[in-house]
Amino acid sequence: MTGEEELKRLTDNALEMSDADQTEVVVIAPQSALTRFANSYIHQNVEQQDVDMRVRAVIGKKIGVASSNDLSDEGMRNLVERAATLARHQKDNPDFQSLPSPQTIPKVDGFVERTARTGPEERATTVGQICEAATANGLTAAGAYRTSATEIAVANSLGVWAYDRDTMADANTVVMSDKGSGHAERVSLDAGEIDGAAIAKEAVDTALRNVDQVEIEPGEYDVVFQEYAVADILDFFAYLSFGAQAFQEKRSFMAGRIGESVMGENISIWDDGLAADGSPNPFDFEGVPRRRVDFVENGVARDVVWDTYTAGKENANRDGQGGPDKQRFESTGHALPASSTFGPVPSNMFLGTGDATLDDMVASTKRGVWVSRFWYTRPVHPLNVVVTGMTRDGTFLIEDGKITKPVKNLRFTQSYLEAMNRVEAIGKSSMLHHAIAGVCRVPPLKIAKWNFTGVSQY
Repeated sequence: MTGEEELKRLTDNALEMSDADQTEVVVIAPQSALTRFANSYIHQNVEQQDVDMRVRAVIGKKIGVASSNDLSDEGMRNLVERAATLARHQKDNPDFQSLPSPQTIPKVDGFVERTARTGPEERATTVGQICEAATANGLTAAGAYRTSATEIAVANSLGVWAYDRDTMADANTVVMSDKGSGHAERVSLDAGEIDGAAIAKEAVDTALRNVDQVEIEPGEYDVVFQEYAVADILDFFAYLSFGAQAFQEKRSFMAGRIGESVMGENISIWDDGLAADGSPNPFDFEGVPRRRVDFVENGVARDVVWDTYTAGKENANRDGQGGPDKQRFESTGHALPASSTFGPVPSNMFLGTGDATLDDMVASTKRGVWVSRFWYTRPVHPLNVVVTGMTRDGTFLIEDGKITKPVKNLRFTQSYLEAMNRVEAIGKSSMLHHAIAGVCRVPPLKIAKWNFTGVSQY
């Protein structure tokens, strides 16, 4: 690891080199290692270590952003000058107010030494458990096991200084025969919690049951979703609905509906970058401390995530309207790196748990479909979060409270928003997954009347 002291020295040097009105320096230093396997044997081990410095120069209301991995004195001087030159050639951004001022950064610990030190031998042991289980059952396994450790430092000319380091481990596999397939994955800050035997058991069991699929007619079915499918639902809410930019541009269903009921009363969704059971990360790419944001609380729309720019723009717009609304908006600590045009996004999303098990959900279903995960999901109507996609690696028919037979994969076109008004049961346990800009933690769900529109040939 580069270390906090060295990153502080680098950012201080870059700030001293800048003659812009305001300057921001972000340094990201990732280390990652990946073990890939296919046909039930390891075919690739790669490791990567990098460091990237990104400088945002503000001259009046003109902004320039440049990045480099040359952190020599000359390299940083060129980088700072390039950012300033880009700023001078920009048009004024009338909505820009200022870079953020310093705030107290909370202490969290998302770094696990064991993960940072995991080597190819340890990853090979986990992969070996998956491949051996697949081979023993006449299946072939493919997938990857990745470990990473990342440092990030943010400083600006107004006095912001923030440093953090974190780790992540994730393993995934698809095991298959010429008759069917199964999938499993695990994500954790601690590589010691990645259980190869458990991953293998889940994937192999699904693949062995997922043979001789029958075809069922498209239509509306009650569905039982494993956590993998539920994570996709939260991903699209993060992507389309829960960011301030989509909210301000009225591309989000949340626009104009704060305080209204938008989902079922049993649904609560929030973002919390300080939660120990997520991926703790105390600040964003502007050095602003992360805050918990409740998006939907017992079905009621509450808020979206903000960065300094969108919060400042919202305040200026409301001041200009001269209305009675005196609410002042502040960054919730969800800024992406400078030059991103997407706006703030959630990074540690949670869907509240319930009191059901997967067995309970199946037992309560007269006729429905069990879905392991989705594949190739794409938005159709962003405002209503209408998404189309397919099931994959384990789709089963439920009849009279029992899983009876595998079915061919189904295509769906469904409003995720409408679906969250028809949730009949929520799992009492949850699982961590990768998300569009971080992680999410979700339970399984039972949802009524999911709209399947077609049948796959496999």
